[in-house]
Amino acid sequence: MQGLTATLLRGLWYVALPAADVKPGAMVAKTLLGEPVLIGRGRDGKVFALRDICPHRGIPLSYGKFDGDTIACSYHGWRFGRDGVCTEIPSLREDQKVDASRIRCGAYSCVERQGLVWVYFPKADEAPSGREAEPPALPVFADDVAPAMSIMLPFPCSTDHAAFGLMDPTHAAFVHTSWWFKKDASKLRPKEKAFEPSELGWRMVRHALPPQNIVYKLLGQNVTTEISYRLPGLRVEEIRGDRHAVVGLTAITPVDNEHTEVWQMFWVSMGWAKPLRPLFEHLMRVFLDQDRVVVVRQREGLEKASPRLMLINDADTQARWWMRVKDEWMEAQEAGRPFANPLKPMVLRWRS
Repeated sequence: MQGLTATLLRGLWYVALPAADVKPGAMVAKTLLGEPVLIGRGRDGKVFALRDICPHRGIPLSYGKFDGDTIACSYHGWRFGRDGVCTEIPSLREDQKVDASRIRCGAYSCVERQGLVWVYFPKADEAPSGREAEPPALPVFADDVAPAMSIMLPFPCSTDHAAFGLMDPTHAAFVHTSWWFKKDASKLRPKEKAFEPSELGWRMVRHALPPQNIVYKLLGQNVTTEISYRLPGLRVEEIRGDRHAVVGLTAITPVDNEHTEVWQMFWVSMGWAKPLRPLFEHLMRVFLDQDRVVVVRQREGLEKASPRLMLINDADTQARWWMRVKDEWMEAQEAGRPFANPLKPMVLRWRS
């Protein structure tokens, strides 16, 4: 976490983009974990993900044409199916024998769930299995329910620095200073929250939210929240009342080891909220951009001075947890053993 780059975790599912961004018969080219990825949706409605490079001459397949089933490379017309296998080489004569099925551009495991397209990035060539056989499911909402609102901003920082921002409990009064959120950093209040280990990370134990807050009253009575953090960079907040529920997901997806896409999405049970999507997404963008500006300024300092950074208890304990969980994941992979969560239950105290 000291410098500009971060080690990228593999053997995990990453949020690639909202499913609504991939129309039937269309393709979207992205760079994820430093790799060229082509995401498409076939005529049958199913999504797929390929390595966006033609193995013939190296041109991206995203420049080619997709007929809903196969992609024709724009250079020589070689065709590839949605499994990455070559199905046709137009230049071959009748007597020229080449087993096209042995030619592959490379494919990724790809799943559409809860309105998101997830892509699995293996450490070697393994298929997802065990605890990572499928992408994580968000609570409350069914697999076919898409987020009511969604935004993404590119952050010029590593996943480590982006992750620290996700779990930092003390920066809001100084960074998120919009009139509708925080305005006076001098009014800091003591906080105390219980945490416990959870799947590939940890969670802030469910607790009651202030009943006097008018926003929470929209969810009914007895409003509670639980916030969890898990590899490879997912923050899930579940807020429940006796009438409605809201689930928020902030996901960090590395473009490479020093650039990150930060997604923010919300699922809501209140039907009246969906027509207000443009307003909510504007507010979300303002809020998230405040975090983006901070890492832009932070990068300036890291590039100029390469300072040795410091973390303090208890405000920065979650950042330490991130590095411990991340290190354990990589050590377990290298040793060929199951991941063992190294964290213990703890109460953290700070002012914010």
